[in-house]
Amino acid sequence: MAAGDKRKTPVTSSEIHKQRTKDIIYAIRRLIQAGELYTKELNKVYNVSAAQLNCLLALHENGPLPPSQISRYILVNSSTVTGIIDRLEDKGLVKRMRTSQDRRVVTIELTETGEGLAENAPPPIQQKIFDGLNKLSERQINQIALSLTKLIDMLDVRDLEVT
Repeated sequence: MAAGDKRKTPVTSSEIHKQRTKDIIYAIRRLIQAGELYTKELNKVYNVSAAQLNCLLALHENGPLPPSQISRYILVNSSTVTGIIDRLEDKGLVKRMRTSQDRRVVTIELTETGEGLAENAPPPIQQKIFDGLNKLSERQINQIALSLTKLIDMLDVRDLEVT
């Protein structure tokens, strides 16, 4: 090599793999950070959590529902929904209705204030992702779905509760 000739050493496959792995970890951190920022903003501006907003939106879109159906719509277990409903009721956003002789049968409905919040709150962060994914090709969607499934399998988090 002549003096001043600055040839780069070829990048190895191992180095590329290591860098791509770092890029993936960084991207996951950015997704988590986006979710946290969204939740902080919801709390600050609307005084609700993301899970509480999801509950309000499920009721807004479907009308009064029993807690078991709310849990299916917002993908959390029934005991978690009970706490969400308790906090929303304390804020005057929902009310429990007993329309059956059986006092164990409860339906949750939005109050006027809850209805107003559901109509004016920003869409859940999932909606932004949904809207973005709708712009992608079927091939791109399949790639993302397969990749995320692989990550979930690596972490063994399939049974974790999604809130």
